[in-house]
Amino acid sequence: MRYFLVLFITFLCLSAKAQQTEFVDFISINAEVSFEKDNTVKGKAKYIYKVLKPFDSLFIDAVNMEIINFYDDHYDLDFEYNGKQIVYKPAFKANTYHELNIEYIVKPKRALYFTEKEDSNQIWTQGQGKYTSHWLPSIDDMNDKIEFDLSITYHKDYQVIANGLLVEKKVNDSTITWHYDMQKPMSSYLVALAIGKYDKQVIASKSGIPIELYYYPEDSLKVEPTYRYTKQMFDFLEYELGVSYPWQNYKQVPVKDFLYSGMENTSCTIFSDDFMIDDISFVDKNYVNVNAHELAHQWFGDLVTETSGMHHWLQEGFATYYALLAERDVFGDDYYYWRLYEYTEELMEQQKAGEGTMLLDPKSSSTTFYKKGAWVLHMLREQVGEKAFKKAVKSYLNTYAFKNVETKNFIVEVEKASGQDLTDFVGLWLKSKLLPYDVMIEELKSDSDAVNGYLQIDCEAYSSKCSDYLTSYLFDNTKIKVVSQMPNKIQAKDFENSVKVRQAIAQHVREIPLALQSEYESLLQDKSYTTIEAALYNLWANFPRKRNLYLDQTKKVYGFNNYNVRVLWLALAIATPDYEPNNTEAFYNELVQYTDSKNSFTLRQNAFDTLASLGLFNEKALVNLKEASKHYNWRFKSFAKQLLELLSENEKYKSIISNLQDNQKQ
Repeated sequence: MRYFLVLFITFLCLSAKAQQTEFVDFISINAEVSFEKDNTVKGKAKYIYKVLKPFDSLFIDAVNMEIINFYDDHYDLDFEYNGKQIVYKPAFKANTYHELNIEYIVKPKRALYFTEKEDSNQIWTQGQGKYTSHWLPSIDDMNDKIEFDLSITYHKDYQVIANGLLVEKKVNDSTITWHYDMQKPMSSYLVALAIGKYDKQVIASKSGIPIELYYYPEDSLKVEPTYRYTKQMFDFLEYELGVSYPWQNYKQVPVKDFLYSGMENTSCTIFSDDFMIDDISFVDKNYVNVNAHELAHQWFGDLVTETSGMHHWLQEGFATYYALLAERDVFGDDYYYWRLYEYTEELMEQQKAGEGTMLLDPKSSSTTFYKKGAWVLHMLREQVGEKAFKKAVKSYLNTYAFKNVETKNFIVEVEKASGQDLTDFVGLWLKSKLLPYDVMIEELKSDSDAVNGYLQIDCEAYSSKCSDYLTSYLFDNTKIKVVSQMPNKIQAKDFENSVKVRQAIAQHVREIPLALQSEYESLLQDKSYTTIEAALYNLWANFPRKRNLYLDQTKKVYGFNNYNVRVLWLALAIATPDYEPNNTEAFYNELVQYTDSKNSFTLRQNAFDTLASLGLFNEKALVNLKEASKHYNWRFKSFAKQLLELLSENEKYKSIISNLQDNQKQ
């Protein structure tokens, strides 16, 4: 009976909370935050809210906090707290404004993360899906948009970045208090802060918006390739949308071991520092798409926000589509249509696996929300025409600025602008589980000669017709398809191609004919870390007598931020007995060192993988793997747990791992 009573009370609380926006409108939250050495947050926040209708209880989300004080502008107030919500029961009349103050202490387990970056620290937030209420008492309901102003105190040697405009820096004895001001409201999941040792470059959009590009002091040479095309894409989106950027400024901040590629916090995108790249990395792994996607979210998601997960495509589909348009402005039509083709194939694979859903299903996958959502907008633009489409999007953004929306709000705008009834379109593209694959492919064939040519190529069935394709003017992706279909027929002349086609040769031609040895060796000089990695391994495997030479040629190449080339190089050097035998132990120790927690999880995972393939874990590496199995990044954590379980079955490691687990229990 007690169990059902608890459920009933919980249901009442959740129901009241869900309806709270009908009774109370939180106008602003002005918060002061500082940090202790044990990762504790000390905070104080002032809330201004308006009573819309008489109500019984006011709910503020606050997870596992110690509430020190709870008072209005004059007196302490009575409240209830269940570990998740503060419940306050005032008796106020409608259309009245009130103040509330909360002082609290919390040691957050999610939404705010503390990391080590070499000899310094980082603190950063991730509110979407995690909830800001884990470190700041707030309103998790995205339908209550609030103006947040943050004052953050931290050690004077660090930079503090947050939403809005920095209006004051107050220098204390050993700390600085940074006061950031927001002028417009937003949902609480978009509240952000990032603390670390950064420098920055400031550029400006054509419309005069300051764009702050943050970077680690040691990464000054990576700023240009990382943030390449930022201004162009910013200017493009303002022009394309016909709606000015809605916030005071725009900031982009890299952080270590971020949970995702990036997050579109209002005016303050936080992204994985794995995207801080050099010029060579740009060819294969760059920040352009993530950059454009998070920027597009400043309008779609931040300015205009979904009411619920059912309408999540209004954020992710729009951001994906407009990022693709921005990239089209940079890279051209062939790139645009090729990406749409890739989206089509990914969506089709999902449907074949029985995982296809309609776009308006709140449980849909990211693939559906992002990529089918982008396709919907592409096809809608084709159906109603560019003029009507752009008019509808502009009206949609202006009408619902700083508000929440459902899909019907957007569709109504398109119907008004175009004069068309979109009932059938909505039924096919938004409400059907079936992917209109044939329609999508025919659309691509008619719009893109490059994609059409790619689809017509079949060198497996008609290899004789493909012999000269690699020296023609075909689209690069078509040439890559040719290489994948006939790797055993590559000729010396085929190496006279773009970096991407040569990369395909490195990846697909694994058995290297002696006649192609010199051409293949030239791949080690390409400006592509992916190419160098593949070519190094294949050359090492095919020509044992020249292994030392290949290792010497690539000794100083590290590659991406996960050191893809260096980690492979170390493995090959260890596996080559006559290569610097006096340094074999040093090579191994370097590989083990890359598993340490001071390194990024992408580098650590690469090192762990390589040690596993070599079968050469030592106790230090196992200790680091055990630590990794508790990491806050769930993908890396899952990888580490699975590898640890696998190694536990190996007699060579079983006792060591068991001892580590026993020591942990003590």
